Amino acid sequence: MYKAKTKKRTHFKKRNKSRNTPKVQAPDWSKYINPGGEKPKVKVYTPEHQFTDFFLNQDLCRQIKNKGYTMPTEIQDKSIPVILDGHNLIGFAGTGTGKTAAFLIPIIQMLLEEKRDRQALVIAPTRELANQINDEFRSLTKGMGIFSTCLIGGTSVGESIRSLRKTNHLVIGTPGRLMDMHRQGFLPFDDFSVLVLDEFDRMLDMGFKQEMQTINEKMLDKEQTLLFSATADKSQKELIQEMVEGQAVEVRAAMDVQKTDVIKQEVLHVKGQDKFQLMLELLNTTTEEKVILFCETKRKAEKITQQLLGSQVKADAIHGDKSQRAREVALRKFRRGQVNVLVATDVVARGIDVNDVSLVINYEAPRNYNDYVHRIGRTGRAGKSGRAVTMID
Repeated sequence: MYKAKTKKRTHFKKRNKSRNTPKVQAPDWSKYINPGGEKPKVKVYTPEHQFTDFFLNQDLCRQIKNKGYTMPTEIQDKSIPVILDGHNLIGFAGTGTGKTAAFLIPIIQMLLEEKRDRQALVIAPTRELANQINDEFRSLTKGMGIFSTCLIGGTSVGESIRSLRKTNHLVIGTPGRLMDMHRQGFLPFDDFSVLVLDEFDRMLDMGFKQEMQTINEKMLDKEQTLLFSATADKSQKELIQEMVEGQAVEVRAAMDVQKTDVIKQEVLHVKGQDKFQLMLELLNTTTEEKVILFCETKRKAEKITQQLLGSQVKADAIHGDKSQRAREVALRKFRRGQVNVLVATDVVARGIDVNDVSLVINYEAPRNYNDYVHRIGRTGRAGKSGRAVTMID
C-alpha cells in the first residue's frame, strides 16, 4: 500500500542552517504551451481505498459524505493513511486535487481521539488560502466540539488576540500574522505538535523562508510535519529536509497541472495589435461564464478592470492593495456569477477555490514556470477540463 517505517511521535534536534532562496529561471514557453486544438483528455485515478477503510470517526465520515466526497482523490488516497500512522509527509500535488482535505481529515481524526488545545498549526502563503482551509475545517467538524482560528493580515489585530484566548485545536495563518502574534506573546509555537506547511513553494516565492524556519525551530514539541507543494524543485530539497527533520514518506499526485492534459493551453501572439481589443474579442467569442484574467501589477489590474467595465463586461479586481473585506466581496460576487471576469495579480494564483472557472487568460505572461502552473491551475480542477490562453507581446 505504501512503504514507511513506523515512526515514534517525538521531536528532532533543530538544525540552524541558512540558505538563499533558489532563483527561478525564466520560462521556456515551448516546454509547456500546447497550442494544439484537440479536446483535452481527463485522466482518471482509481483509488486503492474508500474513506471507510481509514477507520474514521462516524461523525467525520458523515460530514465527508455530506460534502459530497464519495471516493478519495489521489492525494487523499496516498496521504491519509500515512498521516494517520504518524509519519512525516512530503506531498506533491497540484491545485484542485483535494489537497486540503488530504491533511485536514487525518488531523480532525487525531483531534477527535485527543482534543488537545492548539494541537496543529497550518501555515499558508495567502489570506485567501488560509480562509479556505479554515472554511473546509469548519465544514468537516460541525457539531464535533473542536475549534479553529484563522490569523491573517488585513484583519484586526485585536480580533486575532481575542480569538487566541479561546479554545483552538487548529490554528491556521499566514507567516506574517503568526509571527506577529508570537512576538506579542499570544502564540507560543511549542504548544503545537503537528506542523502543516501548505503551498511550500509559493511561500518561498513570496519570501517567507525565514519565517518558516523560525516557526519550525520554535516548535520544540513538534512530532509530525506535513509539507505540501505543487511543484518539485530539486534546489529546494535540502531546505525541505531541514523543515521536515527526519524520515518522511513522499507522495505524488499525477494530476499535478504540470503533467496533466486536462487544461488546453494556448498562446495568443499580439504582434503589435491592440492587446485589450484582442482580449475583448477572445471574451466575446467564448462561452465561458467564469474567467480569471491575470496581470503582473496592481495598477494594471485596476486599469484593465475599469476598461472592462467601460466595455460592458461584468468585472472586478483582486490584488494586494485591496482590503481583506474588498477581496472577499469580489470573490463572493465572482463565485455567485455576479461578476464574469475576475482580474487578478498572482495573489490569487494559489489557494482560491472557485468552482467552474473554465478559462484563464494570462494578459501578461507570468515571470516563471511556477507562477504559470498556479495561474492555470484555477481551471481544470478536480478532473474537469479547462482552457488557458497566454498573450505574448
